[in-house]
Amino acid sequence: MGTIVVTTFSSLDGVVEAPGGEDFKYPNWSFEFDRGEEGEKFKEDEAFGADALLIGRRTYEGFASAWPQYEGDLADKYNSMPKYVVSSTLTDPSWNNTHVLAGDVREQVARLKAEVAGEIQVPGSIRLAQELIAADLVDELHLMTFPVILGTGRKLFGETPDKTRWRLTNNLTVGEGVLITTFQRS
Repeated sequence: MGTIVVTTFSSLDGVVEAPGGEDFKYPNWSFEFDRGEEGEKFKEDEAFGADALLIGRRTYEGFASAWPQYEGDLADKYNSMPKYVVSSTLTDPSWNNTHVLAGDVREQVARLKAEVAGEIQVPGSIRLAQELIAADLVDELHLMTFPVILGTGRKLFGETPDKTRWRLTNNLTVGEGVLITTFQRS
């Protein structure tokens, strides 16, 4: 059975919108901070630990337009690994080894967890991550929290149908005060 891991960049006030994107009041806000060698290694190890990606259409479009142009071990990993895109509009994905999940997201992801062994990573994809958290399908959270309050923007955590408990399994401060925390579903 697969494990769903949501991984995201967050501000102190919980904003996860556009940490490396342009369409926001504070574009590329996470790049204002040096994550240091330990932070870079964490992100690299995290990527190499994934067996598949589960992403929304917008994240897919960003990744698919960027990663095929890169070279190296990390690019090879992303370009070859299975990718599952939740979308009602994408029909013919061009990025290698991409599969579209249409229909009921909860059913599709529950089936995916049953079929895919290993870590199914959800990078970014705010709306998808929120839906998976609300459906209690997320097994682990990787949060890289940057020392900034943005005051505006979309947040990862909103209202959920029920309370859930999580266990802190790792925490590390890297670079310029960037906090990495890992939580597992209790």
